[in-house]
Amino acid sequence: MKKLILSLIFGLFLLAPLVTFGHQPKQSLIYLRIYEEAGIEGRFEVNANELIHVFGLDVGLHPSIEQVRPYQDKIQAYLLKNAKFSSELGSYKIVFTGEITKLNLNYGDFINFHFRLENSKNLPDSLTLDYNAFFNEDPTHMCLVAMEYNWKAGLINNEHIVALYLSEGERNGTFSIKETSLWKGFVAMVQQGIWHIWIGMDHILFLVALILPSVVRRRKKNQVTGGFVEKSKYSLWGWEPVKKFRPAFMYILKIVTFFTIAHTITLSLASLEIINLPSRVVESIIAFSVGLAAYHNIRPIFKGEDWVIAFVFGLFHGFGFASVLGDLGFRGEYLSLSLVGFNVGVEIGQVVIIAAIFPILYFIRNNRLYPKLMVWLSVLLIIISSYWLIERAFDIDLPLDEMINSNILYPIAHFVGLK
Repeated sequence: MKKLILSLIFGLFLLAPLVTFGHQPKQSLIYLRIYEEAGIEGRFEVNANELIHVFGLDVGLHPSIEQVRPYQDKIQAYLLKNAKFSSELGSYKIVFTGEITKLNLNYGDFINFHFRLENSKNLPDSLTLDYNAFFNEDPTHMCLVAMEYNWKAGLINNEHIVALYLSEGERNGTFSIKETSLWKGFVAMVQQGIWHIWIGMDHILFLVALILPSVVRRRKKNQVTGGFVEKSKYSLWGWEPVKKFRPAFMYILKIVTFFTIAHTITLSLASLEIINLPSRVVESIIAFSVGLAAYHNIRPIFKGEDWVIAFVFGLFHGFGFASVLGDLGFRGEYLSLSLVGFNVGVEIGQVVIIAAIFPILYFIRNNRLYPKLMVWLSVLLIIISSYWLIERAFDIDLPLDEMINSNILYPIAHFVGLK
């Protein structure tokens, strides 16, 4: 018992950073507008968290433009040093216009630095981007390059299409501005879906809470005495391991199927603007879903109907996924393609997560400590869920946020991929 308590305390310490950041997209974006007469314009969209990490700015996740403006020259100089545009016609100088705007998101704001490419009125057939910003400081960083206006490609109604998806291992790429590639855009949206589910800690913990009981079953009780039919090492906790692989796999398949159906429905409805819910409400319910699924592992709410939780709350997770597409600004003609690609990516991402966790659970299911471990992990998930719920429902930053941004806990947060 002492070892278990010590392990729980250590786990709480390591998982503390997870509490404060349910979503933390560690990526920058570059949007381009390509005009027949004015040439090429664009903007860098930098997450406020990157400003804190890379530049050490004390501006918080929701800074005002006035808070960022004193650092504008420093940030723009960094971007100039690490971003180079060129084409078959030569290199282009990035000229910042001086304009700063911001995009307010529930997991942190994006500060936008607007620019134009000098001597780009003679439009090339393609552009090459060499981009090194943020990768040296954070190897998990991503950069999404998208076109929102492109005369040569007939993109004139403010639609958005992905042109490049850059990472630490692939820091440069060439894309056509004469003929757009729908396939490249589709693949990039699949990557976005995978990336979002992997950094969406609330989505991951919801799945974890759902699949923890996949390898065990609740023991039946004697209707007369109220006790368990058979006594064993599992009697205290009321669980017994599944004897074969198939029942556990079918449980996982059922849970994932209902979760997928649910979030696909609402992802589609929200992205097509048929139904919209306030993000604060959606994010609060998503936080609550983690705790409820975990509580169900301790005291069953829907006996034998675990899929109900996966389906009902999967609907709200779908609204959460849709907010990502909305925040990225994908609209218009390519929305349907982006929607399908993003959803495919989400499914791939969650399958990978389950494939990594489920075999471990199945392997240790016969250990007498597994029921105890499942209960304590569920308690931990309830604590994390409660923290998120308070922050999101009341729109406040609890004290742990300050600890995360301190020099003490920052290395841990960075290690687990949240800073």
